[in-house]
Amino acid sequence: MRTFISLVLLFFSGLSLADGADTRGQLQDYFFDAARRGDVSMLDTFIESGYTLDIQDSKGYTALILAAYNGQPEAVEHLLKAGANACVQDKRGNTALMGAIFKGELKIAHRLMAADCNPDQRNGAGQTAAMYAGLFQRVELLKDLSRKGADLNAVDASGNSAARLANGEIRMPVAR
Repeated sequence: MRTFISLVLLFFSGLSLADGADTRGQLQDYFFDAARRGDVSMLDTFIESGYTLDIQDSKGYTALILAAYNGQPEAVEHLLKAGANACVQDKRGNTALMGAIFKGELKIAHRLMAADCNPDQRNGAGQTAAMYAGLFQRVELLKDLSRKGADLNAVDASGNSAARLANGEIRMPVAR
């Protein structure tokens, strides 16, 4: 399978045929599936072939976001070392770090925090990674985010801050 994908990647790297869109879609599916499953060998095939690492699916997910969310630390490491951008946001504005914090993937979250991203990067609801850490009581991550420069008093659209969330104070959106 790895040889097949390598050959297809090489073939399509120089072509821009309309009927190649289906094959490109299948390759993208293989790429994202490899990230979800942590298939580092397959990811390395894509990386070695010069595949666009920050390509996004219909929800805006990248391979890095999928690997982080699905608890695949080795895949995360390979993608980051190959140049995947940890700051990319999905269509809701969430990053790989936010996904890792949400899922409780602390090792992955720590690795992603080493990336050169704004610690106060916000999703579509105005939430930051620190707010996720506060909400899910990821105390050590919250401390580390603070040391990285995260503003624990920044508020989202509902008036929540990381500090308040860490204390169990949750403000819900006001119905209009």
